[in-house]
Amino acid sequence: MIVTPNPDRTTVRVGARIVFGLAILAVLAVAITSRPTKRLNDFDQSFYLTIAFDLLHHQVFSNGIFDDTDSTVRPPPPGMFFGPVYPVLVAAMIKADPRFARAVECAVEANHGKRGGEPCDIYARPVHLLHALLLAIGVLAIGFTAELIFGRLLMFYLAGALATVALLPEADLFSYIMTESATFAFYGLTAAAMVWGLKTGRGIAWLIAGLFLGLLVLTRPSFVVLGPVIVILAVLAGPVAGADRRSLATVVFGFCLGFAIVVLPWTARNAGSVGKWGLTEEYGALSVIERFAFNRMTAREFVLAFPYCVPGIGAWLVERLAGPDAVSRFDWRDPKGFFGEGRARRLALVAQHGRLDPVIGALAREELRTHWWRYLLTTLPLAWCGLWIGGLFGLVLIPLFVWAGVRAARRRQGLFLLYAIPPLAMVGLHAAVANHYSRYNLILIGPASVGAAWIISGLATRALTRNATRSVGKPARNAAQD
Repeated sequence: MIVTPNPDRTTVRVGARIVFGLAILAVLAVAITSRPTKRLNDFDQSFYLTIAFDLLHHQVFSNGIFDDTDSTVRPPPPGMFFGPVYPVLVAAMIKADPRFARAVECAVEANHGKRGGEPCDIYARPVHLLHALLLAIGVLAIGFTAELIFGRLLMFYLAGALATVALLPEADLFSYIMTESATFAFYGLTAAAMVWGLKTGRGIAWLIAGLFLGLLVLTRPSFVVLGPVIVILAVLAGPVAGADRRSLATVVFGFCLGFAIVVLPWTARNAGSVGKWGLTEEYGALSVIERFAFNRMTAREFVLAFPYCVPGIGAWLVERLAGPDAVSRFDWRDPKGFFGEGRARRLALVAQHGRLDPVIGALAREELRTHWWRYLLTTLPLAWCGLWIGGLFGLVLIPLFVWAGVRAARRRQGLFLLYAIPPLAMVGLHAAVANHYSRYNLILIGPASVGAAWIISGLATRALTRNATRSVGKPARNAAQD
């Protein structure tokens, strides 16, 4: 008789994780590639495609469409408006697929008036698959984080599955050539390394967290505010975990070192090529100018924004109760809306001053001097609107996340609360300097999915325990009756 040895348990677990990851990748890839095709000139795609084109054709990282140079004819000047990571990824996809390269070249020529947009091939499959891969990496990072926090393998799979479901309503967004998938992935990896570091105190975890945060910041510079937030969390959590001053110094140093390794070369390049130290220029000022338009929100719009932003039912309810135009100014497509007003003011200021960075300080002081109370108040509905990630699924996910937060506070589950703080901080930041769209806050899917998985697993465990108790009790009662 031949006895077949049992497979190694670790190998089975690793294999199961790989299969789970591939399943997530397949689901996301199908969801993204099945969305209607978009012209490569639509929405913000031209920002990144033009920079990628300039990188490949002129070896210059430019400002893309935000300069006055026709880069189909001559090299553009160096720029630093956008971070380098996502355009470099797009450039790699252009290099890998000749058909995509021709489509991008046609789109860039159309932007410069060299041809009409209609004859251009509408093709972006390599980037769509890249987005699916990045999102799958982010989902797996969320799963690993859930397992780290709660110490249960079930949480890896349940949190990962919930995060995948939360991403599916945004499949159309991910079919655009924009940065959301990259920010989701790099933040998920940053947060996983942070939780690993908070739980174990290992310096290598904090070094990795710094490296991934650096990539995140070079994808979207606004995330630089998470640097001090994470350092503060590490310092505050250190004494609770029993870390001494030397250990805390090692943690902070490792995190800052990892961040500097990634970010300093970019800032040095900017100093040498553009003549300015820093991560970006003009982008923050542009965003703030457009955000100030929301300070003109009426009291009626302020109140209606709260029901309006509830997914699925909110817009329908407000339209029935207050009319179709009651909150139309929140729609970016309305030329008389907040976006249109903010964009018009920004264009007027650029025409007047040339650049916004030198004047944004004075403009902000004047705005806040007269409208500071409006600025603070309008941040509340914008933050509320930004919370509702996941479309209709958010109606389940966000309440469960809040429930998990209350439960964690009562049970002193500090690791989960620490994990939730950075995404919530970004919700506040985006409400203060950007707008109300939840696409800026997709990183909230991580703690929301982990919290929901914790609540669901707890409810399921209690239900199973109750059923098991009942099934054991029934024979005993029947025997007593006999």
